[in-house]
Amino acid sequence: MESGSIVHIDYDLYNADTEDLIETTRQNVAEEHEKAEPGRTYSPLVTVVGDGRLIAGFEAHLLEAEGDKDYKFDIPPAEAYGERDPSAIEVMSLQQLSRAVSDPESLQIGGMVEIGGRTGILKSFRSGRASIDFNHALAGVTLRYQYRITKVVSDRAEKVTTLLETNTGRDGFECSFEGDDLTITLPEFVSYDQNWAYTKFGLIRTLRDHVGVETIIFREVHEPMKVEEEDQGTNDEDLSSLSVADLKERCKAAGLPVGGKKADLIERLSASDSEEE
Repeated sequence: MESGSIVHIDYDLYNADTEDLIETTRQNVAEEHEKAEPGRTYSPLVTVVGDGRLIAGFEAHLLEAEGDKDYKFDIPPAEAYGERDPSAIEVMSLQQLSRAVSDPESLQIGGMVEIGGRTGILKSFRSGRASIDFNHALAGVTLRYQYRITKVVSDRAEKVTTLLETNTGRDGFECSFEGDDLTITLPEFVSYDQNWAYTKFGLIRTLRDHVGVETIIFREVHEPMKVEEEDQGTNDEDLSSLSVADLKERCKAAGLPVGGKKADLIERLSASDSEEE
C-alpha cells in the first residue's frame, strides 16, 4: 500500500501471549469474546497509510499490504508501546495523591489516574502510600493484529470528505473542485465550534499533503430562520390515537372534566376546540 493512501481497515487486536481480545472494529468478534460495548457502532478504522497515527509495527506492515487480503502478524513491544519502564512506577503518600487529583473520592485500585498531564493506573494502597504505574497499559505486551484493508479511497472528493470527517469526528461537509482549487461548504456545527479556527489550519495542511489541492475556500451558509406555522388546533389531530391518560391530561389542561370513557374525553376536547374557533 502506498504511503499517503487513505484506507478503511477492519482489525482485531489481541494480546499475543494470553490471546485476550484488546480491541476490534467488528461487532461479531466483540460479541464472540463477550466484549461488545452497548451503544457502540462498530465500523472500520479510517487512516492515512504512513501518516504516523498508528504504532510503528502496524504502519510498517500496512506499507507492504494489499487491499481485500487477510493478514495476521505479531508486533513486539519495541515496535508497539515500548518495554515496561520500572522507573515509570511512582510511589506517593495518600495525602499527595488526594491533592493531585480532581476527585479523590473516585480513586480505586486498577482505575485511571491523571496527575500533571500524565495518565497512570493506580496499582495499590499500602501503609499510607499509593503506587501508580505511568507506563502505557500495553507497554511490554506483544500484540497480535488480524486485519483486512476493506477499501482504498480513490475518488478525490471522497478523499476530502473522509479526511474532514476523520479529523473532526463529524459529517455533513460538501466539497467541489475547480481544477486544483477546493471549496468546502461547512455544516452548521462549525459555527458553534470554538476550536474550529485551530482545527482548520491542521486540515489545510492535511488536504494539501494528501489530496494535492491549491487554494482552499471554506464556505459558511447561514440561511434565515424559518418560522413554522402553528398547529391549527386538535381538530386536525386524530384524538382517537391518544391514550386515555393523554386525553385526561389534555382535558385537565383545558379546564375540562376528566371523568368518563375515552369517547367522552374525545367529545369534550372536540367540543372545546369548536367553541374556541
